[in-house]
Amino acid sequence: MLSTENIKKLRCQYIGPSLSLSYHEPLHIVKGKGQYLYGSDGRQYLDAVNNISHVGHCHPRVLAALEEQNRLLNTNTRYLHDNIVTYAEELTNKLPAKLDVCYFTNSGSESNDLALCMARNYTGSNQTIVIAGAYHGHTKATIEVSPYKFDGPGGAGSPDFVHQIPMPDPYRGKYRSNDGDIALKYADCVQQILDVLHDDNKQVSAFIAEAILGCGGQIFFPEGFLAAASTKVQQTGGLYIADEV
Repeated sequence: MLSTENIKKLRCQYIGPSLSLSYHEPLHIVKGKGQYLYGSDGRQYLDAVNNISHVGHCHPRVLAALEEQNRLLNTNTRYLHDNIVTYAEELTNKLPAKLDVCYFTNSGSESNDLALCMARNYTGSNQTIVIAGAYHGHTKATIEVSPYKFDGPGGAGSPDFVHQIPMPDPYRGKYRSNDGDIALKYADCVQQILDVLHDDNKQVSAFIAEAILGCGGQIFFPEGFLAAASTKVQQTGGLYIADEV
């Protein structure tokens, strides 16, 4: 196994600088198991930030299923196969009635990119409402709707078709928990954008938001905000894209 210092040198030489490292002293992680990561020095870390799998790292049943399928077949969706339709049927049976069609993608970024494409095709518009501080992916389309990216280091600012509302933070936000019905007040920020678009003869495409704001600070929105905001968008012919559900 390479030493930590050798990995740092090789990374500087061969890996693009935009793939940044975390921490002043980057962690040399060699193994994952369950909710834990393990360093080269044997130290155990509770993984709360690394896009942790829902069932933990290296779950034996997941590994067994991956190995079994890869030994048999690893291809794409252009061919018929029973697994994809069986899985889609089982998955949609657990979802609300109207969520009954699946698109399988390789990442959250790809999923959101597809959702934006579908919303724009459906509405004939790219006018998008986002939440300040939000992050939705690293494709070109998802960076364009991610204030965490376009307002951050190296960002080029908001495109003219992307409209931000304040972060609905009940503790540090524009409206706080002692300001009455803050869910409706933050939802009204969405309505204000919809009114401007209407006055400019523009159709809204989508409102995209996570259920809990992740990169923006793990913010839990005021209860009822997402329902009120998404309803306002849908009433004007736009769509709500639910990220990170």
